[in-house]
Amino acid sequence: MIPSVLPTYSRAPLRFAKGEGTWLVEEDGRRFLDLASGIAVNALGHAHPALVAALTEQAGKLWHTSNLYEIPQQQALADKLVDATFADTVFFTNSGTEACELAVKMARKYWYEKGQPDKTDIIAFTGSFHGRSAAGIAAAGSEKMTKGFGPLLPGFKHLGWGDLEALEAAIDDNTAAIIIEPVQGEGGIRPMPDADLQALRQLCDDKSVLLILDEVQCGVGRTGKLFAHEWAGVTPDIMMVAKGIGGGFPLGAVLATEEAASGMTAGSHGSTYGGNPLGCAVGCTVMDHVAAPEFLAEVNRKAGLLRQKLEGLVASHPDVFEEVRGVGLMLGLKTKCAPGDFVKAGHDALVATVPAADNVVRLLPPLIISDDEIAEAVTRLDAAATAIEKA
Repeated sequence: MIPSVLPTYSRAPLRFAKGEGTWLVEEDGRRFLDLASGIAVNALGHAHPALVAALTEQAGKLWHTSNLYEIPQQQALADKLVDATFADTVFFTNSGTEACELAVKMARKYWYEKGQPDKTDIIAFTGSFHGRSAAGIAAAGSEKMTKGFGPLLPGFKHLGWGDLEALEAAIDDNTAAIIIEPVQGEGGIRPMPDADLQALRQLCDDKSVLLILDEVQCGVGRTGKLFAHEWAGVTPDIMMVAKGIGGGFPLGAVLATEEAASGMTAGSHGSTYGGNPLGCAVGCTVMDHVAAPEFLAEVNRKAGLLRQKLEGLVASHPDVFEEVRGVGLMLGLKTKCAPGDFVKAGHDALVATVPAADNVVRLLPPLIISDDEIAEAVTRLDAAATAIEKA
């Protein structure tokens, strides 16, 4: 008999009853150090006092009105994002998947309104992950994502990760946009080198193609900049955001330049819940914390400390690990065992991590993790590696 919850997840046998900062408390009382952050969502950790206060205050006033009316909290968050980024305008969604759908629509509508309706193709890359909607799985293109769900949304081309020569050759008169994650998450914590991202931006300019950046996982302070593309000194035309922007509350957004968004007029897109007062009140508070220069400086300092300790961990367990990869507090341990096996060993050592492709275990701690918690995290990862060796 099918369970009441559709069985699409392979869940660990853990039931967390409470979260406190960087810690998760299981129903049986065990305390896990959280290096998963709900897959890079809990940027400020669990039950952050400022987020609890923002949500509680707004919940006592107004939850939902729909976008039939002006929403002051939505305007406030849009203003914060515009002031802090390349963007001129923002559309709010409830998830990164919804952000992908709009990004694809926005790019195609842009060229349609420019009198070039045949410019509909979008180039994406192997190892990518852009959500599980029709556009998201078509953009990723992998068999794991698409098998059994055909016919797929047409108009996507797939190229090897980082192959700029193939990319230049693939762009033609029908190319509307290129979509890419500055740091692949599900693909195995693979950062695009700054020089490659700069070359990609120049190629888009030279070929009259829009650049869509998917910063759903790598954005909102995760890499030590507010958004990962800032390290390369480039800007996109359209950017997808979610996960960390809500600090645990479902919230996403598409950020765009005025030019790229020019085709999206009244009635061309909408959302019942997107940009609701609750989500935007929390998002404003997240931005107030994460966008602060001193906060990002601390993320970079702690990232350096964690990276140093992880390099030592890898050197201590050459039969378990190959390398550390990533940037900021978006790091990966490439393992010689199956990533799922290491994640399970981590659970036994009371530390939560996230598996990814390319034999990588993701480490995505809350951005507020302390130095002492970094040391404890590596101690627990060391215990998990030792257990793998003995198995």
